[in-house]
Amino acid sequence: MASLGEVVRAAAARYGDKPVYVDSEGEQFSFAQLDRLSDAVASGMWARGVRTGDVVGLLLPSGPFYAVAYAAAAKIGAITAGVNDRLSVPERAKCMELARPRIMVTPKGSETTQPIPLTDACESVEVDTDATADDALSELVSSAPVEEPPVDPERPVAIVFTSGTTGQPKGAVFGTRQLDAVGFADGGLRWGGGGRGLTTTSFAHVGYMTKVPQTLRSGTTTYLMRRWNAAEALELAGRHRVTTLGGIPTQMELMLRHESFASTDLSSVQMVVLGGGHATAALVREVRARLGVPVVVRYTCTEAGVGTGTDPAGPPQDAEETVGVARTGVEVSVRDDTGGALAPGEAGEVCLRSAAVMSGYWRDSEATAAVTCPDGAVRTGDVGFVDERGRLHLTGRSKEMYVRGGYNVYPAEVEGALADHPLVAHVAVAARSDPVMGEIGVAVVVPRRDSEPPSLEALREHARPKLASYKLPEDVVVVGELPRTAMDKIDRRALARLVGGGP
Repeated sequence: MASLGEVVRAAAARYGDKPVYVDSEGEQFSFAQLDRLSDAVASGMWARGVRTGDVVGLLLPSGPFYAVAYAAAAKIGAITAGVNDRLSVPERAKCMELARPRIMVTPKGSETTQPIPLTDACESVEVDTDATADDALSELVSSAPVEEPPVDPERPVAIVFTSGTTGQPKGAVFGTRQLDAVGFADGGLRWGGGGRGLTTTSFAHVGYMTKVPQTLRSGTTTYLMRRWNAAEALELAGRHRVTTLGGIPTQMELMLRHESFASTDLSSVQMVVLGGGHATAALVREVRARLGVPVVVRYTCTEAGVGTGTDPAGPPQDAEETVGVARTGVEVSVRDDTGGALAPGEAGEVCLRSAAVMSGYWRDSEATAAVTCPDGAVRTGDVGFVDERGRLHLTGRSKEMYVRGGYNVYPAEVEGALADHPLVAHVAVAARSDPVMGEIGVAVVVPRRDSEPPSLEALREHARPKLASYKLPEDVVVVGELPRTAMDKIDRRALARLVGGGP
């Protein structure tokens, strides 16, 4: 079992000057630079009093400086708590108050440093994120000797915050054991075989924080965007001959709808990977038809680290109808309200168990106990069932479920039935209170053409063959775009307010 610091060194020895990151201006940052500069920054952190077990807070945009700081902290046994820089200032402050970092690294001149109360034990360091990584991190560079701790599989390496938009943030803790398990599921801890990809989520996301060791092993070159947008993603994918196109379903939908999609040369793309949200059958079919490559759907939650996935060589229906089967080392179960296992075909809460599951929430044993089953499985909060082939079907989120006239309705199921309507570009469903039925469903629709939005009756008729009558929407709201969170997922709380169903 290798620590993150050891993987950084081994990758530098193997790949040397090959670029590991390339920014939108074409500036390259190599595997060798990542190792060299993270050594110097680790010395700088040590000189400032950071020790094994201390927390290093990163309020930085995605880029080489973030990667260097994360690797540096790992080399001295410190724990990195990364915060998505798209969160609001109060949300960032809550994350840092929970983490209680020994040192906090922020962009120079950033407003984030002002409202966050720092303890006397916490030092703030500002870096110029418009400069090169070497110049940006010069305040943290030192040649002071450090004491690198031995590899400890259980020592925390990263704190990954769950979304602050749904209430108080919680920090999922991952150590070397979990990062190793994620790497084994992703690539069997093999070296080589990497291609070219785009960054689609913040480096503070679980997808980067837990996958970076295996990404380094593979030798992948990642092309960076400060803020994801469809136009730049398409331009970079075409210019740099990206081999794997991935992201959350929303991002793929936005690329397909963008005016430059048809004129972009995406012939280098060999596979599309969708995760981090609900991918409708309509989206999967359209991606496959327009790009002519396999589409892989993956599913997990922050706390689980690894979950399920479809096989690129499997039947097309797998990715259209399911989120695949358990990945290497993962056990999937569906359980009832008492925690009892349900038989294939019976719907209940999806639970995931593997060596990649978080150690717990940082400084929150009560919340940890609430999501952890006695056997160590994580309760995902998602509702679904496993079929006779072991494939997991998701039907919705338990917290998003609403009750119409005594019947449970899951928005994800209704959205899937409406998504392939020819006049619909994007759709989400939220509940509104009703004096007779208790709650009713409202379809929030982004039309393909502003001049031709779908009517409520047209939506109901389209979905009627697929859904029970009580699941059909009973009102429609037409919008220019759906509300999104900092991670580009549907903002369910904002959606509820939009339809008059929430505070």
